[in-house]
Amino acid sequence: MKTTPFNWLNLQNGSDIRGVAMPGVPGEEVNLTPERSYILAQAFVQWLQKDDATSNRVLTISIGTDPRLSGPSLKEAFINGLMDVGCKVLDFGLASTPAMFMSTVDKNTKCDGAVMMTASHLPFNRNGMKFFTSDGGLDKVGISEILMKAGDRSRKGGTVEVLDFMSVYSGILVDFIRSSVNHPVDYDKPLAGQNIIVDAGNGAGGFFAAKILEPLGADISGSQFLDPDGNFPNHSPNPENPEAMKAIQAAVIKNKADLGIIFDTDVDRAAIVDESGSEINRNRLIALISSIVLEEHPDSWVVTDSITSDGLNSFINNELKGNHHRFKRGYKNVINEAIRLNENGKPSWLAIETSGHAALKENYFLDDGAFLIAKILVKFAQLKMISGASIGSLLAKLEEPVESKEYRIKIQAADFRAIGEEVMNKLKQLAENTKGWSLVEPNHEGIRVSCNKENGNGWFLLRLSLHDPVLPLNIESEISGGVEKIYERLTTFLSKYPALKLP
Repeated sequence: MKTTPFNWLNLQNGSDIRGVAMPGVPGEEVNLTPERSYILAQAFVQWLQKDDATSNRVLTISIGTDPRLSGPSLKEAFINGLMDVGCKVLDFGLASTPAMFMSTVDKNTKCDGAVMMTASHLPFNRNGMKFFTSDGGLDKVGISEILMKAGDRSRKGGTVEVLDFMSVYSGILVDFIRSSVNHPVDYDKPLAGQNIIVDAGNGAGGFFAAKILEPLGADISGSQFLDPDGNFPNHSPNPENPEAMKAIQAAVIKNKADLGIIFDTDVDRAAIVDESGSEINRNRLIALISSIVLEEHPDSWVVTDSITSDGLNSFINNELKGNHHRFKRGYKNVINEAIRLNENGKPSWLAIETSGHAALKENYFLDDGAFLIAKILVKFAQLKMISGASIGSLLAKLEEPVESKEYRIKIQAADFRAIGEEVMNKLKQLAENTKGWSLVEPNHEGIRVSCNKENGNGWFLLRLSLHDPVLPLNIESEISGGVEKIYERLTTFLSKYPALKLP
């Protein structure tokens, strides 16, 4: 019986590799196996060796995992693949995605490459890989090149060493917070007397409580779900998940904490809850870190994705006297755009996506949830030391919408991209000729339209998903019932396309 060759590119998800690594979900067939992990390891080595400087020497590659149940078997196979082509392997065990990158620039490890086995906040049966060099995380092109190199290699024999790099990484953050706060009374413990709760969602972020907050003097007794568990039994390890956010909010209120911190599975995203139990996430998180960064670097540029609110735009431009630059969805897109702005003489120190991926120039433009929290903790400690003010006080002048909602409109057609592009073109024409609507320019993704008071008093953005047959639709309004009013008018237009399944 003839079998169909495996299409390796099916494992690509933008700048990551992701797949189904375990059975257990109906209709989801396993496609990321230990055998394929072995092959991907050797493809990564081939990709690294395209550089003449690395082609004739032993490469050092680090590897870490989040707590997923499939992690150990995939990691073992990946390590075997690396050793069979002669690599030196540093096994970090349970790790965070940002720590894996740091191993490529740390003076003691200086890895030629690093891989993190994670599928971020996706369900228990999924897994994936993120790849790094000292230049940063690989982009879509690099991942495609690795997948196209997937194949057998000759055996040479390498070595593996188990290393506790998370302690090294934690020490870097502790030193950063201490030196940045520079507390005049207790330099080593600038968080003494503060009750700070961590919710790791049973992901990889539990280290932050014991290895960072405790050495800085914080009381972490109310922290929860710190133990890694790939079943994720308490809630999804995802700051954007409503259940997860309610859990950390409840913990802050119950313990009368001064601050709550929540991480996603692999710690490249984070959010916080202030002492009142108020969520600081999405637009509010962008506003908070923007206020911190723009105080340090006045008149610089803040790059965000396309769905940020009008209130945030006004806050950055008018209140903080910065420059807000909306770009495309995707954390690599906003990071690369910030790098481009810097190269073109427009200083940008912050690139952040609404999902919580935040990258700062001072930290290699790495989307690092732990470093984001470290920056916030520095300001938190300074406010407590100087005035006793809450971190939420920095958002006092942020204008927020009355209503906000995202709809995901499925495209039920084989050539979904052609239909999606047709819808976008027709919508642009409609917006140009509809009274009370005005196209927002410049706009780098989708169609963004401002609606006047009679038409919902807000805005909407319709765009075509990067990878999926979906048209995400974001709507915000300054009045109660405004989102529904805008959506109803849009459905009149969208319902003309039979391939669209409207929510």
